[in-house]
Amino acid sequence: MDSASETIICRNCGVAFSFTEGEQAFFMEHGYRPPVLCRDCRDLRRANARPAADRKAYPVQCAECGRETTVPFEPRPGKPVYCDECFAARRGARQVRR
Repeated sequence: MDSASETIICRNCGVAFSFTEGEQAFFMEHGYRPPVLCRDCRDLRRANARPAADRKAYPVQCAECGRETTVPFEPRPGKPVYCDECFAARRGARQVRR
């Protein structure tokens, strides 16, 4: 454990976990409060927050490659919708231009 690591007791399960110096810096930089739940309890909480079965998937055709895919939101008329690969490619191209 780093000398600047902090030990925190999980509010949910009572397990002690390490809050490393790097994690502390990240949380401070982003204005987050220190965690009160261990990694396992946070992951479990996220997984149970909105079960995948409750999500509606909308069938669409990718505006770039024409492939059939699904998206977790209702597409708006006149707005392009992309499959995962085309979305990632467009996003990567946009980041390079900056």
